[in-house]
Amino acid sequence: MKNIELLKAYKVKKIVTSCPHCFNTIKNEYPQFDGEFEVVHHTQLIAELLKQGRIKPTSMGDGKVTYHDSCYLGRHNDIYEPPRQILNNISQSRLLEMERSGRNGFCCGGGGGRYWMEERIGKRISEMRIEHVVETGADVVATACPYCLQMFEDAIKAKEVEESLKALDIAELLAAQLDKGATE
Repeated sequence: MKNIELLKAYKVKKIVTSCPHCFNTIKNEYPQFDGEFEVVHHTQLIAELLKQGRIKPTSMGDGKVTYHDSCYLGRHNDIYEPPRQILNNISQSRLLEMERSGRNGFCCGGGGGRYWMEERIGKRISEMRIEHVVETGADVVATACPYCLQMFEDAIKAKEVEESLKALDIAELLAAQLDKGATE
């Protein structure tokens, strides 16, 4: 309620989030408390800016990229295409889809508070997901969620594939291509 009051006091109309969890909360839960705002995830904004030609990245070449659909962006809010549009815009290679992607996606392992927990029994979900990434042959797993990103960075270290695989937010990948274009 205090957040909503503060946002209204500043006459906020539109909120851009980089976190799918925040996107979901502000878009779907705040209205129950009279918090009506236009909420946009950063991948939606970036995809629109690319479509309008307002940002023009260079190509990242033929580096192999796969995309992980975060639970709150994908299954909870049905946002699948904007991240893929961005990646297809900056990569010359075809986006490598994991077997479990889109509506059939697989959790990063951070859901349900597991982000803050140490699992000691069985196999870590984040490590299973990194195995799915490795199966694609990708050099980069892109995500649009800070929780997924952290889970993947930890799993990449645990699986000892740091030399061949990086986890990056889509905005980081895009920023690198914008910086590259500015220096060329």
